[in-house]
This record gives sequence, structure tokens and C-alpha cells, in this order.
Amino acid sequence: MLALYSGKKSGDRSPHSKVHLLMKKRAKTFTISAVAEQFELHPQTLRMYEREGLLKPSRSEGNTRLYTDTDLERLEIILSLTRDLGVNLAGVEIILNMREKMDSMQREFERFFEYLQSHVEEFSHFTEAPPPEAGALVPISRLQRPVPAKRRAASSKSSR
Repeated sequence: MLALYSGKKSGDRSPHSKVHLLMKKRAKTFTISAVAEQFELHPQTLRMYEREGLLKPSRSEGNTRLYTDTDLERLEIILSLTRDLGVNLAGVEIILNMREKMDSMQREFERFFEYLQSHVEEFSHFTEAPPPEAGALVPISRLQRPVPAKRRAASSKSSR
């Protein structure tokens, strides 16, 4: 079980204490020793992951590292990559960066899709080709032109 960081060395944890109320409002945070013990790591390993930029724990007023649930999820990914798959730290950094970019792209796609869904009525009247004076990016005549014989012959050979 991970120990929660309360901000004080010791104190009243009764349901009505200030520490208990603050902990309920704040996200749960864990100290470096609690995380190291839970994941069977040396605290120095966690410090190295922070130096390498793989983990970014927040800090208390006393400069104690505080790990959130999000940090722990990220640590689980790091340990899975290094322990189970044998990925080195440079590879872990690349994979984590790619995951973040993919998550960002996914959120951007979802926002775009929501926009399209909310404006479907506006787009529904675009069923006909725009007039030439509308300035289409690809001329319509090019899209309606037949495929050249050479390309047609090459594509039929590759489909066999």
C-alpha cells in the first residue's frame, strides 16, 4: 500500500482534521520512498528517470517529490518497456513522446469529428461539384479524366 503525503510529518487524520480535508480536495500524491517500495525500485532510479525527463513529479513546499496517479501510470509504462521489452531509456523517451503526440492527435480528431457532427446540416448541401469560379484546389476536369492506358495496364498486372 502506498503512503499518502499529507504535507506534515505527523498529524491528526481524523475525518474532520484539516489534513484529511485537504487530502480529499487534492489529488492523491505519493512520496518517492513509497513509490520506490511499491515498484521495487531504488529511489535513485526514480531520480534518474526525473533527470532524464521521463517522469516529472510535482514538489511540495519543502521540495519533496510528489508522485500522482498519472505519474504512477507513466512509471508503469516505463517499467514495462524497460523490464519486459528491453527498451533502453532513449527508446523509452521516443515511445513516450510518440504516445503523447498520438493522444494529442486523437483529441484533435475527436474535436474535429464533433465539429463535423454539429455542423452536418451546413455541409449536407455540398453534394454537387463546385463551379469552376469557386476556385477548387484540384480542377474537376482532372478528376473526371480517364486513367491512362499505361497506368491501367500496370495496375491490372499488379492485381493478378
